[in-house]
Amino acid sequence: MYFTPEHEQIRHAARRFIGREIAPHIDEWEEAGTFPRQLYQQAAEVGILGLGYPEELGGTPGDLFAQIAVWEELMRPGSGGLSASLGSLHIALPPILALGTEEQKQKFIPPVLRGEKIAALAITEPSGGSDVANLQTTAVLDGDHYLVNGSKTFITSGVRADQITVAVRTGGAGAHGVSLLVVDGQTEGLSRSQPLKKMGWWVSDTAQLFFDNCRVPVANRIGEENMGFYAIMANFQKERLQMAVVANMTAELAYEAAVAYAKEREAFGKPLLGFQVTRHKLVEMATKLTISREFTYSVAAKMNDGRDQITEVSMAKLFATETSDFVTDAAVQLFGGYGYMREYLVERLYRDNRILSIGGGTTEIMKEIISKRIF
Repeated sequence: MYFTPEHEQIRHAARRFIGREIAPHIDEWEEAGTFPRQLYQQAAEVGILGLGYPEELGGTPGDLFAQIAVWEELMRPGSGGLSASLGSLHIALPPILALGTEEQKQKFIPPVLRGEKIAALAITEPSGGSDVANLQTTAVLDGDHYLVNGSKTFITSGVRADQITVAVRTGGAGAHGVSLLVVDGQTEGLSRSQPLKKMGWWVSDTAQLFFDNCRVPVANRIGEENMGFYAIMANFQKERLQMAVVANMTAELAYEAAVAYAKEREAFGKPLLGFQVTRHKLVEMATKLTISREFTYSVAAKMNDGRDQITEVSMAKLFATETSDFVTDAAVQLFGGYGYMREYLVERLYRDNRILSIGGGTTEIMKEIISKRIF
């Protein structure tokens, strides 16, 4: 219903690339906490990085389901951190594509799609994550520049980013005083922490950013001044869909590992799958995953048609992350002590999964968005 033969061709091309360039190295990269920068250019060369962006900007034609096919394949090696870092452009570039001038699009998008530059989005601050309307980083007009002061944290690709789409306060308090600026990674006064040490997503470079009187050209403002909050909210729809897809894939990988283990592992003289309690737990996992995936695809189909899905995509992220919580926990439990060992995939999936109900808007924020729209 959702994936055409053309989508599957894209999926298989992505699978071949990932099987050749990523899967053999992912365990090593996870332990190292990073992956080679050249991977961006390699992904760009096969059309993965720019999928869904206009050809005139160096992109590769493809609708939302073509992108979902690639997102799913990027999760196949079992590293949410790799998927997040390699895909940070997909949250950094959409506001530029949607609201930027032609000059801004040509300046900021093609180098990223070619893999020559790494793009990041910086919204979250140490003082508050989901409360975007009350962010504290300021940008004060000074001639034809803004002076930017403040800090951001938990920024994916923050250590290596060459350009950063930054949410700043240019006006008064609240949502109506927020703007978006593209800050060059070499801007004087911009500094970065060492990579933050995280529970999961080890391979993803995550940093805190500090802005100390950074001079950013007014020409780098995306859209009208004080209108950035609405661009951020629109951007969240696709980000939450992507998080739902990643959560479903995390659950799928954990479920597949659990089934394989239950078939081969013996206890009390028979395979684990021979016990009713094991079969029923696997059925619960499969049922929740199937429902979550189908609902996510249904929401994506409507988004692909240009329909407003703010409520539904929030529901999809909420349900997918709760499903992934259940499935990864159940998988580790089924593995027993081996599920706690780092050489087993389910251990990494369990750790990586924990960020999914936080990033892109917490579970509590999803519920609040949904409640405001249905009551």
